[in-house]
Amino acid sequence: MHTFLVSTISVLVVLGIMVIVHEFGHFAAAKLCGVRVEAFSVGFGPRLFGVRAGDTDYKVCALPFGGYVKMAGENPGEEVTNDPGEFTQHPRWQRILIGFAGPAANFLLALALMTGVLMFHHESYLYIDQPVTLDWVQNGSVAARAGLEPGDVIERFDTVDHPTWKDVEIRSQINLNHSVPVTVERAGKSVQLTLPLPDNSKGEDFSLSKLGIFPVEQPGPIRVDTVADQTPASAAGIHEGDTFDSVDGHLFHSTESLVAYMQGRDGAPMQIVLDHNGKQNMVTIVPARMDDASGGKAWRLGFIGTIPPYRVEQLSLPGALAESWKFNRANSLLILEVLKRVVTHKMSVNTLSGPIGIAKQTGMAVEMQGWQPILQLMTVISLNLGILNLMPFPILDGGLILFLLIESVLRRDIDMAVKERIYQAGFILILVFAAYVVFNDVSKLHLFAFHRP
Repeated sequence: MHTFLVSTISVLVVLGIMVIVHEFGHFAAAKLCGVRVEAFSVGFGPRLFGVRAGDTDYKVCALPFGGYVKMAGENPGEEVTNDPGEFTQHPRWQRILIGFAGPAANFLLALALMTGVLMFHHESYLYIDQPVTLDWVQNGSVAARAGLEPGDVIERFDTVDHPTWKDVEIRSQINLNHSVPVTVERAGKSVQLTLPLPDNSKGEDFSLSKLGIFPVEQPGPIRVDTVADQTPASAAGIHEGDTFDSVDGHLFHSTESLVAYMQGRDGAPMQIVLDHNGKQNMVTIVPARMDDASGGKAWRLGFIGTIPPYRVEQLSLPGALAESWKFNRANSLLILEVLKRVVTHKMSVNTLSGPIGIAKQTGMAVEMQGWQPILQLMTVISLNLGILNLMPFPILDGGLILFLLIESVLRRDIDMAVKERIYQAGFILILVFAAYVVFNDVSKLHLFAFHRP
């Protein structure tokens, strides 16, 4: 219940901010061009409260899903008069400007949010942007069957040369249910491999660990931060500050790799070389079945490792603005590539998140420490909203702009009856698509799954 409430409230607040900014873009451009704005609404349906100032009714409505700006004479089928304040009485270039202003406001919001994050407090693990070195490849996993091995350095992944871990994760996500070419450096030689990327997420967030891949997260061995009482680790005499110099002869660079190794061996005893205050000693430890983060059971030793090295950035305004531009540009290109792959059937629509998926992500981001996760997510959502609204589809801003560009070339208005039919068809298609995405979201919740006792 707590998670549901957090997700619901957070997504309403986040999407509410996105929509208000988007509609304010239309509103500001309309006012600038002298178009009469009849209503600025947050939400749809019956009016709850608001205030009227001049020609505009600023109101909050009962259904808190989106919002709109109503301009005089903008809807197909409205009676056309010679009122200079009507939308259709203004030059087409002004109407294009008004249509583009909403997405532009979202782009500016994304740029501002990421700039703020980079200026005040931006944390990131160092290994994320470093060369891709495999710490462990889980036995029997997709990666193992493809021929990847611990110690491999990925030189090329899909279309990216010398990728970072961030590149590998992104290219994997957009190639789910396909295979990608991979070139690794192994013992001084280049090895060509093909990695299948099955979508086995079953509604859960994608991670490279599902492929059996675990990164080198730190240059040195695992270092113990805390040890829980009455666990295999405490029984073996492991203390805070100890390092795991080897586990069955292998040097692990993250606790995640070690945990994956234990699961693959089904809890078999391990020979561990410990370093305690500069002195090495070998101990034999048998993992125990303990609670994990997902609420299930997994093989564990009962200690927490120190966090991997990370950096905290506080850039100047010009530096933060430049980095924010790079971040938003890269994510914009990625969004466009995803849309292209969906349209060309190279990527399943099932991988897209609807409102329920977004609610889940916002809830998780809100519960994470600090403001950075939610602000970064808002940046990406704002970019998505801006780009999707520019798609040349009826009832979207891009559809309006396309109509106006066609009319500019023809030097006459498209017949109103034709426009109305196109808008009606577009509205139905979008409703069907939205219903499908929501159904897909609900199916990922496993609400009707049957579990054996």
